Amino acid sequence: MPPVTMEGKRGNAMQQRPNVIFILVDDMGYGDFSMFNGGLSRTPTLDGLMDESICLTQQYCGSAVCAPSRAALMTGRYPHRTGAIDTLDARGLDRLALREVTMGDMFRAAGYVTGLIGKWHLGAADPRYHPNARGFDRFTGFRGGWWDYWDWTLDYDGSFRESDGRYLTDVFTDEAIRFIQRHSRKPFFLHLTYNAPHGPFQAPQDDLDLFADAADLTTCVKTIYAMIHRMDAGVARILEVLQQQRIADNTIVLFTSDNGPQFGGQGDNSSHRFNCGFKGAKGLVYEGGIRVPMIIRWPDGLPGGRQVDEMVHFVDWMPTLAAASGVPMPDGPAIDGWNIWPVLLGESGQVNPVRFWQWNRYDPVIECNAAMRDGEWKLVRPRIAEAMYLPPEEGELDRATKRDPEHRTDICHDPLPERELPAPPLPELYNIADDPLEQADLAGEQPDRTRRMLTQLESWFAEVEADRAGIDDVW
Repeated sequence: MPPVTMEGKRGNAMQQRPNVIFILVDDMGYGDFSMFNGGLSRTPTLDGLMDESICLTQQYCGSAVCAPSRAALMTGRYPHRTGAIDTLDARGLDRLALREVTMGDMFRAAGYVTGLIGKWHLGAADPRYHPNARGFDRFTGFRGGWWDYWDWTLDYDGSFRESDGRYLTDVFTDEAIRFIQRHSRKPFFLHLTYNAPHGPFQAPQDDLDLFADAADLTTCVKTIYAMIHRMDAGVARILEVLQQQRIADNTIVLFTSDNGPQFGGQGDNSSHRFNCGFKGAKGLVYEGGIRVPMIIRWPDGLPGGRQVDEMVHFVDWMPTLAAASGVPMPDGPAIDGWNIWPVLLGESGQVNPVRFWQWNRYDPVIECNAAMRDGEWKLVRPRIAEAMYLPPEEGELDRATKRDPEHRTDICHDPLPERELPAPPLPELYNIADDPLEQADLAGEQPDRTRRMLTQLESWFAEVEADRAGIDDVW
């Protein structure tokens, strides 16, 4: 497929394929932008970027938690199909099956230089799952679910470096700038995956001082906002280097989060904070867990300063960026995503009105924490606590394996913990157009619609689980 030719803002036809910088942050919601929270946080760069970009008001991530959500983004496929069904990298439940084709594979095959800087979380042990083996020419970051922001060990294309005293968010910004400067004369795809504001909640003192007098915020929330402020400053530096290299106009910049904000803790340790009134948070399939902000800017090819209200899902970005960049979709498993580029251009186009989500610990359970959208309607299967439970020894196993990435060569093959599940809660039904905060359960008033959507959800689950059962990786 030849490069796309489209009229830019100044009426000049685009001849060179655009660069793509896809910034993915960790556990950030709509309410973490100062534009939306009345100035509780400080995100001047993101607020300014929002003003000159397209902002999506109904963008959904791939899952309510990290690894499955990233799998959907990287492959254009529902996470169950890919094998990445949970966050537990010590168990290998985060692994992206070897048959999957990634966005990095797609851009590299088209001649792009590809880089991943930050958090991977799609296979933390075994070199077959390393980012360098999954489409990325360059990797600087960590392969598991999280790292300490000061006492880190990072993977540089398979070799390891210990902390040099810098704050981890700054390290990722520095590496992203270095990648852009090195490769600014040919098309590149950079996936910059900040782990902020995921825990552990740590921030430099200068950023913490900005929120010292915020009496209405808990100490934990002040720290989270400080982490976000530091990341926002990093984005500013990246946008500046694009200008310095004279490639800002022909670089597609995307910014989003892998899932909603993490809420937890009590008293001054509480991370509960403003999120525009959405129900739920990270880990749950209510809007607060899966509806996340998206900003996309491309001065040469995409009129900005607009809002797009159509429903978009993480699986859509792989085919959409292929269309925007003029690169062919790779051969591989069939994708679930739709090309929404015409919709972003403001032209006639369609989005998929039917979407699905499901997540719990270990083996997936369709009666637990599942949802589907069908147009304005949303069906929710509420969580079953027993299916979401992580035993303390399992949590410690996961933490222990993250502390020594240099010597991780295999996953834990012990049997999964046994569990007994009670009868599930009744399904819930919401009209998201009228009730985006999911306050009025209409399942009792709409029994036929509820049954029909429940059947659709169960059919989808059977299909994606059958696809997962066909994964033939040698473990």
